[in-house]
Amino acid sequence: MSLKEYEASFLAYVKKILNMQEAISVLYWDLRTGAPKNAVRQRSNVISQLSSDVFKMSTSKEMEHYLITLEEAIQAGKCTLEVEKTVEFLRREFDHNTKIPVEEYEAYVKCQAESESVWAEAKTENNFSKFEPYLTEIIEYKRKFVEYLGYGDSKYDTYLKQYEPGMSVAKLDEVFAAVREKLVPIVKAISNSGKNFEREEMKANVSKQKQREICEDFLTTLGYDFNSGRLDETSHPFATNINLGDVRVTTKYHEDYFAKALFSTIHECGHALYEQNISKSLEGLPIAQGASLGIHESQSLLYEKMIGQSFEFWKGNYSKLTKQLNGVLDDVSLEDFYKAINHSKPSYIRIEADELTYPLHIMLRYEIEKDLLDGLIQVKDLPAIWNKKMEEYLGIIPPTNREGVLQDVHWSMGLFGYFPTYALGAMYAAQIKATMEKDLTNVNELIESNDFHSILNWLKINIHQYGATKTPQELLKDVTGEELNVQFYIEYLENKYAKLYELSFSEQNMGSEA
Repeated sequence: MSLKEYEASFLAYVKKILNMQEAISVLYWDLRTGAPKNAVRQRSNVISQLSSDVFKMSTSKEMEHYLITLEEAIQAGKCTLEVEKTVEFLRREFDHNTKIPVEEYEAYVKCQAESESVWAEAKTENNFSKFEPYLTEIIEYKRKFVEYLGYGDSKYDTYLKQYEPGMSVAKLDEVFAAVREKLVPIVKAISNSGKNFEREEMKANVSKQKQREICEDFLTTLGYDFNSGRLDETSHPFATNINLGDVRVTTKYHEDYFAKALFSTIHECGHALYEQNISKSLEGLPIAQGASLGIHESQSLLYEKMIGQSFEFWKGNYSKLTKQLNGVLDDVSLEDFYKAINHSKPSYIRIEADELTYPLHIMLRYEIEKDLLDGLIQVKDLPAIWNKKMEEYLGIIPPTNREGVLQDVHWSMGLFGYFPTYALGAMYAAQIKATMEKDLTNVNELIESNDFHSILNWLKINIHQYGATKTPQELLKDVTGEELNVQFYIEYLENKYAKLYELSFSEQNMGSEA
């Protein structure tokens, strides 16, 4: 068999795996957007079986033979870049997954599927004890798996690197410390200012149907392709890449606060635009996805926070929104609306947190995850631990577990090491936007005029098209000229909120001893 024929055989094998993963993705999407309650157990069984089959194929002797043979060809410089990067990607997965016994992984996947549905019920019922045994089992699997996988200085590093290659606990601790040192004084200064930009009009009743129409309109404005996607309702918003021609967005409507759904949709739009604009040359390959979760989050936060909550964006779109809302905002000026959507105040819910307090939510989860993996705390104690940390970091205590420890879906899915990517995404986004502003020179004018084609094209050329062919730091360095530099993020927040709240430099540094 020639090398060309062998590559074709390999890619056909990989395509079969991806086809099965696509089926799993559709089943998961259905499970999270409207499957009947009584369908959950059997659906979980189907997902478990298919996931087990995928796992077996990706760790088979046949896969191992493909990888060894093609690695030799790659060393000799005989393979295309796409094949080379696909082999690298699958080798990492192979080495990772062959260390976990198949029967244990299958049981874990089944536990995941059931756990997510139970979490949703427990959150609705405000009943942590209902979720506790499932989360306890998830944690037991994660602790067991990390022993199989191996670890260095920290068990947490093993899971963190799955989502953000090149990142470590040591580096993350350093980055979080730098952000905390700079942002806590600003948060305190805002609290001391006594300024409250909230507007009651934002809590006016707006029907789900009207919100859906508004969200669909803004998705279109930003460049989301409805021929390659759709918008649906769910309990916890997400975007999912079924394939490059099917990238779906979900949101959650709040009839008493329309802005939540709108900005949630814009956030997921950023994720979806990334996936919709990956190079078609990567289609059918496992590298047809984002470089990392942190890079992925940089795109959603760039759109949600740095574009969607900018003054320029609403200067070009506010009149349209007021008409869509049929008088709800008639007594709210553009300036007051801008202040209202950027109002900073500690909140219980992570996905509703403003830019300044959001990193503290991430630090809280990050520290709990590390302690859970190390066995320093137990699941049964999480509500009390959560509330204590909320009071320590944000000065508030959630009134219920629904607004506290039960608010996020991630742990029910076993996504440990995932949360830090949200904060890293904001840091990446600030650095990327600073470079975009140098290259395009008129970014604010483009935003104000709704010329999102130019912005999206820049992102496509510099980031989106590459999929996972580059590591996060390689991509960041190629785009911005350097690896992660947290100062871009700090300066972005300092400048925005100092201007918004009319703070002087001395006021920003009040309480810096904390």
